Amino acid sequence: MKITDITLDRLRLRLDPPLRAAWDPEPRRHFDATIVRVHTDDGVTGIGSGDTMAGFEAVKHLFVGEDPLDIVRHVKAIETANFHGGSYWPLEVALWDLIGKVAGLPVATLFGNAARSVPVYASTAELKPPAERVESALQAREAGFRAMKIRIDRDRAAEGVATVAAVRDALGPDFEIMVDLNQSWRMAGDTAPATDLAATRKLVRGLSELDVFWVEEPLPYHDLDGFRALRADNPGVRLAAGEMHHSVPELLRCLEEDVLDVYQMDVVLAVGMHRARTLGELAQLKHRAFTPHSWTNGIGVLANLAVAAGVGGGPYFEFPFDPPGWTPQRRDFMLAEPVTVTAAGELAVPSRPGLGFELDEQAVDRWRS
Repeated sequence: MKITDITLDRLRLRLDPPLRAAWDPEPRRHFDATIVRVHTDDGVTGIGSGDTMAGFEAVKHLFVGEDPLDIVRHVKAIETANFHGGSYWPLEVALWDLIGKVAGLPVATLFGNAARSVPVYASTAELKPPAERVESALQAREAGFRAMKIRIDRDRAAEGVATVAAVRDALGPDFEIMVDLNQSWRMAGDTAPATDLAATRKLVRGLSELDVFWVEEPLPYHDLDGFRALRADNPGVRLAAGEMHHSVPELLRCLEEDVLDVYQMDVVLAVGMHRARTLGELAQLKHRAFTPHSWTNGIGVLANLAVAAGVGGGPYFEFPFDPPGWTPQRRDFMLAEPVTVTAAGELAVPSRPGLGFELDEQAVDRWRS
């Protein structure tokens, strides 16, 4: 079998009203998705999505004519291409989708088949005052979610803590709460400094008293000494990070120096599926958690799910959900059916070969940019 072509469809969905994501300096008025298709001479096509694939045309020739099943070769080739400025992990997603279709198996089975479904948490996007966030948490619990992640603005920390306290008071001790400080990386153009270590220590201490399940991205990735200090200060709260960390050696260093409790490498944005599997299994061997970030689209959600379910990641899986600003229908506008959770608050691994989704070709035509 040979790869005969790799094609890209660049889609743009207008967002009205816009999504006011906590990590975005400006309201998000559109949502982009790039669909990657790997075509073969056997007629099997693999499909992936996630990052923008900007500049991929310049390196496409590295893959056309090769055997699509040579996945380790392709991962190494993608890493060399990424070094020069792109981020082409959606190609690996398409290759795994193709391999699953050739094998007649779900990709999660190829990655280990440790779980058929995983509990999810409602991963919110927007900053909301206490009363609104409590209402959304009650709605999430009604929809089956057992946990929620709440964003806190570094410039409005007291309001953020009050919001977490209100949700804890309203939903009780059995509803898990994660908190994201969004301090490890920045959107392009956001030059504001991260909160200093003293302020962060005080904030995390307060969150620990509210029995949060983890505090995510409290410091920039490079501040390993700061992460160690936070863990020493707050042995009762887990620290999570790594969602956009592109360096496998630096993630290995985090594991070796044991600075995190929860590793969150996104397979379509950070290190790819093959490498995330290795790092996730290493984290679990050290009795640390692996539960990847999944804030792209439904294809990216399913790619991360395949790896997490394959290796037995958890205990919760991220499910972007913050209606009305962010819904499965908005996120998965290119799919025939949006990816949804069960009434029991779990995300099931699709049983179909590959990643288990179907494109809505009319939507692809309609939203092609």
